Order: sequence, then structure tokens, then C-alpha cells
Amino acid sequence: MSVAGKRIVIGITGGIAAYKAAELVRRLKERGAEVRVVMTESAQAFITPLTLQAVSGEPVSNALLDPAAEAGMGHIELARWAELLLIAPASANTLARLAHGLADDLLTTLALATPAPLAVAPAMNQQMYRHLATQANLAILKDRGVHLWGPARGEQACGDVGPGRMLEPMELVALAEAHFAPPTRPLAGLRLLLTAGPTREALDPVRFLSNHSSGKMGFALAAAAARMGAEVTLVSGPVGLATPPGVTRIEVESARQMHEAVMTHLADQQIFIACAAVADYAPREVAGHKIKKTASDTLVIELTKNPDIVADVAALPEGPFTVGFAAETRDVEKYALDKLARKGLDMIAANDVAKNGQGFNSDDNALSVFWPGGRADLPLSAKSELAGHLMTLIADRYHDTH
Repeated sequence: MSVAGKRIVIGITGGIAAYKAAELVRRLKERGAEVRVVMTESAQAFITPLTLQAVSGEPVSNALLDPAAEAGMGHIELARWAELLLIAPASANTLARLAHGLADDLLTTLALATPAPLAVAPAMNQQMYRHLATQANLAILKDRGVHLWGPARGEQACGDVGPGRMLEPMELVALAEAHFAPPTRPLAGLRLLLTAGPTREALDPVRFLSNHSSGKMGFALAAAAARMGAEVTLVSGPVGLATPPGVTRIEVESARQMHEAVMTHLADQQIFIACAAVADYAPREVAGHKIKKTASDTLVIELTKNPDIVADVAALPEGPFTVGFAAETRDVEKYALDKLARKGLDMIAANDVAKNGQGFNSDDNALSVFWPGGRADLPLSAKSELAGHLMTLIADRYHDTH
């Protein structure tokens, strides 16, 4: 993966994270990229154009109505020149203007005028990031194919702690390198089976036990695996998601149905990924009619353990390369490593679902991936982006062991 010779425009907007832009430009330049910088008016309150000119070696563009530049249609030429437009930091205000197609300064005009891919690295206060308006704007941009790189979680300049920190310059460099990597099909010729979504364990004809899994991570993995050339079969619990292109989908409701579907379709599969949030227990008996409310303040339901799908697959003598998931609320690494060893898995991807803005029912996630003798940490990013990185790890590890 390399950015050598690639033409990248870095857009800088107003925010304290703008100081990181100089390091980002420097790191891209030392890897051989051609970098031009566009700054908004508010960005210049945090870092000067002279600093960015010094590290980029090119004049900095910061005005839409610059007579000297526009005599040659400067913004159009810059739009045509770019192979990637990366806005870092991308403020809440800029994200809103991009989402609604405004073109009232050079950067937003460039975003509309360029045919190049657009990536944004959000950076703002955690409350601004969580606001429904910001989340709606991010959803609009994502639907248009804009790459959402970050944000990370942590302590912020205002003293708050939460999501909204811009990814570090080297993390953004790595994402840019991955973006320009030539398309590969490391899973070509392989058959891959995976599970996704929740299961529903019936109490009676109208009620069930379930969990908050949306299925988004599993469906993103299925899409990424198909793009990488795998023949993908997806066993899905009840979710309202479209089947990814090139993926065969099998729909189930309960954990036992999912177990049966997996075991039925496991023959000749080289890779199995257990991404579904499978219920550990189910009611021992399902009422034939709706359970009616009684005068008692309590209702006792006896539960019985469901089959352990990933453990059963991993225990097969000639089983596939098996990847598990661990959704934890504390001691993530401890429980993930225990599950990896106890169930005999080849790899496990763990995430902290107690953190706001990632995991269940979120478009974003962060993962710590473990395998015997190794680990990798994948920072918070859109599940569609994250799935590609995880599938690359899985493909690499599979080929290393086979």
C-alpha cells in the first residue's frame, strides 16, 4: 500500500485539531504523495497558511474569490488535479454544509466540483458529534459514498471525554494508503460462511427474548468478503438490511435454527465467521397462547442453554478457519483471550459495547483482534470501512496457516 505519486488535497477546517494537519501533510509528503492544502477562513485562526505552505512545498489555497487564481479557474483546476480530497479536521459546520450541498467557500465548492473520492475526518466536541443533526449529516454523507475516517474516542481539548477526536495523522495516512491500494481478491476461490444479527427466542406467540444487535457489522463483513472474491453464505437473524451483492442469504429466527443452518451449510467451507449475537439461553417451554398478566408481581420463566455454534464449528476435526466475536462491557481483552483459548478459535474480534457510539445499533465500531501469538487494534470507524480491514486480517491469517 502506498501513496507515492498520488495527488491529495488536504482540506483544513476550524478546530483545535487543525494543528495536526501539518504533521499529516508532512507524513504524506515523506511517503511520496503530492499534497495541496485548502484552508477555510476559520482554520486560519488555529494554524497559519505559511506553516502549511512550508510543509507541503506548495502555495496554500484559502479563498474562493481570489482574482489571481480564478483568472485560470483555479478551483476547477484543483478539483481536476485531485485523486483524493481529505478534509481533516472536518468540523460539524463543514459536515453540515457538505451534507446539504453548499458551496460558499473554496473547500465546499471543491467538494462539489471534484470527481475524486471524498474522505472526512470528523473532529468536534463529543456532544456536537452525538447530536442528532450531526449524526443525520454523517448518514447523508455515508449514503453518498463519502469515506468517514473516525472519529476516535478520548479526552478532548474542552475537557470532555468521548467520541469526536480526530484520528491521529499516522492513522489517516494508513487509511489513505489502504484507499489507494490496488484492488485485490485475497479470498478468490474460497467459500465463506458467516452469521449476523440477533436471534429471537420465543416466549409465546407474540413475545420473545432478544438483544440489540442490528446485523450491520456482519452484513458489512459479508459485503467485504464478496468484494474480495469469496463465495459467501450469510445466515442472518431477523434484521431489516438488504442482502449485499453476490451474497447468498439464509434467514433464521432462533439460535437453534441458526445452529441447524450453519451445520447444514458448513460442508466445504474454508472460513467461518460467527458475528451473530446469539442468545445463550432460550425458554424451556414456549406458551401456546399469549401469556396473560396475573395478580402476581413476578413471572418466572425457566431457561435452557442454547447450542454453542462457534464452539461446535471449531471442534470439528476438519473444520474451517473459525473466527469468533466477543461483545463485552468490561475487561474486553481478558474475556476475548479466554474465549479464544476455551473454544479453540483461530481468531477473535472483540469490542466494548458499553461505549456509546460503537457496537450494537451503531454505524461505527472499533475492534481488538486476537489470534494465537498476535493481535491488532482497529480504531473506531464506519463498519463498512472496518469490515474491509478485518477481512484483510482474516485473509492474511488464513493464508498464513493454510
